[in-house]
Amino acid sequence: MSVQTSDPATGQPLAAYEEASPDEVDTILTRAHAAAAAWRLTPPTERAESVRQLAGSLRGRREELALMATREMGKPLVDSRAEVEKCAWACEWFADHGPEMLEPDPVETEPVRSNVVYVPLGVLFAIMPWNFPYWQVVRALAPAVTAGNVVVLKHAPSTTGCGLLLADVASDAGLPPGVFSVLVGGFERTPELSERVISDDRVAAVTITGSTGGGRAVAAIAGRALKKTVLELGGSDPFIVLADADLDAAAAWAARSRFQNTGQSCIATKRIIVEDQVAGEFTERLLEHVAQLRIGDPKEEGVTVGPLAREDLRDALARQVRESVEQGARVLAGGRAPDRPGFYYEPTVLDQVSAGMPVLTEEVFGPAVPLIRAADADDAVRLANASRLGLGSNVWTSDLALGEAIAVRLDAGHTAVNGMTASDPRLPFGGVKDSGYGRELSSQGIHEFVNVHTVVVDGPAGPSGNRQTTIE
Repeated sequence: MSVQTSDPATGQPLAAYEEASPDEVDTILTRAHAAAAAWRLTPPTERAESVRQLAGSLRGRREELALMATREMGKPLVDSRAEVEKCAWACEWFADHGPEMLEPDPVETEPVRSNVVYVPLGVLFAIMPWNFPYWQVVRALAPAVTAGNVVVLKHAPSTTGCGLLLADVASDAGLPPGVFSVLVGGFERTPELSERVISDDRVAAVTITGSTGGGRAVAAIAGRALKKTVLELGGSDPFIVLADADLDAAAAWAARSRFQNTGQSCIATKRIIVEDQVAGEFTERLLEHVAQLRIGDPKEEGVTVGPLAREDLRDALARQVRESVEQGARVLAGGRAPDRPGFYYEPTVLDQVSAGMPVLTEEVFGPAVPLIRAADADDAVRLANASRLGLGSNVWTSDLALGEAIAVRLDAGHTAVNGMTASDPRLPFGGVKDSGYGRELSSQGIHEFVNVHTVVVDGPAGPSGNRQTTIE
């Protein structure tokens, strides 16, 4: 069996890749398990240096990587190049700071010494999506490898070429064989392959970025096997605009947050919530920015909105918009698929949106956004939290203290006050509710896949002093 990739700008086939056979899966896991035993003994500074070399290799092959991402999932070249650069930045950050975050933490107790040490778990199985085919992988890979783990990647079938190319770049950078491996599998085989790998005793932990449904399935398998998991799942991020906000800036950033990567981002703005008294003025400014977006072949310089990654994704978005309009929503911009080859959909803004419409009850993974009116700031918070998803969020106001106060009331893992939600290697990233659990990036991310091991050293005669420390 083979995996076929296609160019979403034309719908034409790109390449075919052979799926990993059962024997090949076993070979990859055996090699990864052996590599983990050696890699954990490599000093953290040496592991960090390998991650730093990966940053250099990413930059050295930026154009090759960017073109592969654009061809396989349709993002404009400018976005693909930025994604590669962000991967390099994250590698450098963990190379600079990882060893320090892995140093033992001494704790003052009665024994001679008490330390908390961070020991790698071993083989990490990473199930990753197509929308950021390098960044999603590297933001898991860089901290995990720096911590002493090894990674086996199951990439989205539609971006198989990106996964294999990234593995080739990692090999060129000097990562030892088995530290980063790729399992190739198609859509139909993904559930069976995932269950087999997660259940394998050679695999220690699992991380997934994907849909809420996919996360539930992975968590169930991992739970039966008692494997540690991190789930970064869907989002329905609110973008709150209060009456005192800088409306020009808010409209510009709302358009950027919603429509970059053709709207295919877990942390893109999914719901714009505006205080009623400025809703009309804000909407006019938002539409001005949407009108400036250029839809077209993502390989052309200057294009800002490319096709959706697959035909079924375009069709799902068209259904969400169509059914919402049938229920009373009004199209202010876009609202249709242009008459051209490929899986395109016009940047779309909907008004008069009410509860129960698909654009509110479902995650909209494409270039369409609903406008919702709020009576005041408290009503905006209520509307923002009226979702089972809780990944990112945004608040725009001239009152910074008010913005921070609202931020901590939102059910989300990240809130940007006068900005847009974006992941940053220096900060923990993840969600709550149906958006998952666990954190990636920063010190929290590097500690997700380590054994937090307490080591207590007493003198030759054994414990003495406080009797409480000798009772369970």
